Amino acid sequence: MILVTGAAGGPQGGTGRQVVDLLLERGAAVRAFVRSDDERAAELRKRGAEVVVGDLREISSVRPAMRGVRRAYFTYPVTAGLLDATGAFAAAAREEGVERVVEVSQLDASPEAGTPRMRRHWVSEQVFDWAGVGAVHLRAAVFFENLAVAVQGAGGRLALPLGSPDTLIPLVASSDVARVASGLLLDPGPADPVCLLTGQMAGAGEAADAFGVDYADLPPEEWEARALDLYGDPVAVEHLSHLWAIFRFIGSGHHPLYGVTESIERIGGRPPVTLREFTAGRR
Repeated sequence: MILVTGAAGGPQGGTGRQVVDLLLERGAAVRAFVRSDDERAAELRKRGAEVVVGDLREISSVRPAMRGVRRAYFTYPVTAGLLDATGAFAAAAREEGVERVVEVSQLDASPEAGTPRMRRHWVSEQVFDWAGVGAVHLRAAVFFENLAVAVQGAGGRLALPLGSPDTLIPLVASSDVARVASGLLLDPGPADPVCLLTGQMAGAGEAADAFGVDYADLPPEEWEARALDLYGDPVAVEHLSHLWAIFRFIGSGHHPLYGVTESIERIGGRPPVTLREFTAGRR
């Protein structure tokens, strides 16, 4: 039995739902953890998953969901509550003797990272490591879906405070993250505790061109004002504001984490999805 969180999907990439589908296609027994028993939960049942409803931040929800589970997938949206959810999930997984937890982190998760969210992800990684549950941390780049939301919210432009059109952005398709995660969940062999996931490096102008729109450099304060209406979540806006500032500062220069990672093809079984493939699929 494999427990998958974020199984209903969502606007920030929906990797949990994709992991459920990939595991079911390969004949795995899946328990899907969802927040609401809605039409998405009903569809998961039709697909063959066992559905449990609860709050990831509540140990009273997570403990029963973890019973009988040998491996688990943990993802949490960019909103408040990451460390509460991490603590509950890690404690329940340790209690149940789970042998591997594959969890979604961020590319530059570290105690010195440039955004509060990245620093929280590093703490989350430490908690899973201390729990002794065979944690594998997927340190993922910016999801293509984040750029899609920016285009939709700007009325047909890629309007971000990134400075020059040559400013580089490390990117990855959520489908590639899901493929790597499902591969690690099903592989009986050992796995490295940290897995870097970058599928493409693209300039801001190049990314806009892939969406078929123009790029516009916004002043940071203007972007933040728009983003509060677009995302409706101050934690998400805080994280993205810091993230765009980091990319703007680096510009088209070099960074040790900049580069496509071989892990996507090695574990996921195919070359990384490109941004043009992603946008073509959406159209």
